[in-house]
Amino acid sequence: MKPINVGLLGIGTVGGGTWAVLARNREEISRRAGRDIRISVVADKETAKAKKLTGGKARVTADAFEVVRDPEIDIVIELVGGVTVAKDLILAAVDNGKHVVTANKALLATHGNEIFAAAQKKGVMVAFEGAVAGGIPIIKALREGLTANRIEWIAGIINGTSNFILSEMRDKGLPFIAVLEEAQKRGYAEADPTFDIEGVDAAHKLTIMAAIAFGIPMQLDKCYREGIAKLTQADIRYAEQLGYRIKLLGITKRTDKGIELRVHPTLIPAKRLIANVEGVMNAVLVKGDAVGPTLYYGAGAGAEPTGSAVVADLVDVTRLHTADPEQRVPHLAFQPDRMSSLKVLPMDEVVTAYYLRMQVEDRPGVLADISRILADASISINAMVQREPAKGERQVDIIMLTHQTREKSINTAIGKIEKLPVVTGRVTRIRLEELQ
Repeated sequence: MKPINVGLLGIGTVGGGTWAVLARNREEISRRAGRDIRISVVADKETAKAKKLTGGKARVTADAFEVVRDPEIDIVIELVGGVTVAKDLILAAVDNGKHVVTANKALLATHGNEIFAAAQKKGVMVAFEGAVAGGIPIIKALREGLTANRIEWIAGIINGTSNFILSEMRDKGLPFIAVLEEAQKRGYAEADPTFDIEGVDAAHKLTIMAAIAFGIPMQLDKCYREGIAKLTQADIRYAEQLGYRIKLLGITKRTDKGIELRVHPTLIPAKRLIANVEGVMNAVLVKGDAVGPTLYYGAGAGAEPTGSAVVADLVDVTRLHTADPEQRVPHLAFQPDRMSSLKVLPMDEVVTAYYLRMQVEDRPGVLADISRILADASISINAMVQREPAKGERQVDIIMLTHQTREKSINTAIGKIEKLPVVTGRVTRIRLEELQ
């Protein structure tokens, strides 16, 4: 049978990993796919580097648009990144009847609705396993493995850089900035780490997973984001003493009022498996009504882990290359004409529990004043710790864990607490999820 000809756009870290995995496991992959899969042309501006990596086994060009228009190419792998040129390349490939494999989470989260609509119209596939959680097959699990389930919620550690920083802060007692510098030295964090530490990267991935889990359009602009830069050693230590760990989680939930879509630091019980995911590893916890909670763990980034996901997509597309488009798995798991209009809730309407830390003057009546404000907002206290002041100090930390309440209510209460003359500075608020 005629081999499947693939055009690879970008042979950087992930592109190089994809090339290596396909070359090393070629025979195994062809046995699974039913035909040979061959990267016959590579587009990269660094042509000398591309020629060295491919060793003359593929044609190399600097013009990616030449590849997407090549009539001999069946599948285009887009690994150039970004949301401008990459979008133009994918839409051009689709327009030319090519199937597409991409690991571009930012592009899909931003322009996925348009891209999938174009692919649907042309009867071609856009596969994107590598876009979320690297080598973990979470997209396939959500699109296919859990189709019998009504997905209730997803909670994921989906940014390895942030997880490494929080793990190091907890294990070594170092401040945020020191661990960030170490992450940059090791190559885990970019020179500009904003996307990682401010939750932008995680928001891209969560937006994609929510669309598949609940059959809603991509709605990145409605995803709440809060990063880890303001977390302190004090909060990590107090969380540990209370039996919790702090992780940057992407959380999406189906509720009676709509879909929650949020990325933020979260206290989770230390006994949960996901709380013990350390370093740069990723993990995604999915709760289905039939199967219960399922956990997916592995390398969330890297050349070959992500390359593994890209090649898996190549095999899937190859198997379905000649299939009737109506018989393929829909891009977002649900049939395009059966997508849900469930709204994404504003953060003010989200219901969860909270960790509150406040520094107050050590004198009678302080706790009563704070408790009264919380009670007036119908917020009940689940647990409380009051630290003894150091010798000679007049300030003391109070830590409270609340029962579940609405974000709007806790914001109002915090505003009133901060105005009390006995409270020094701002109240630290971290959301808390039991993940039961």
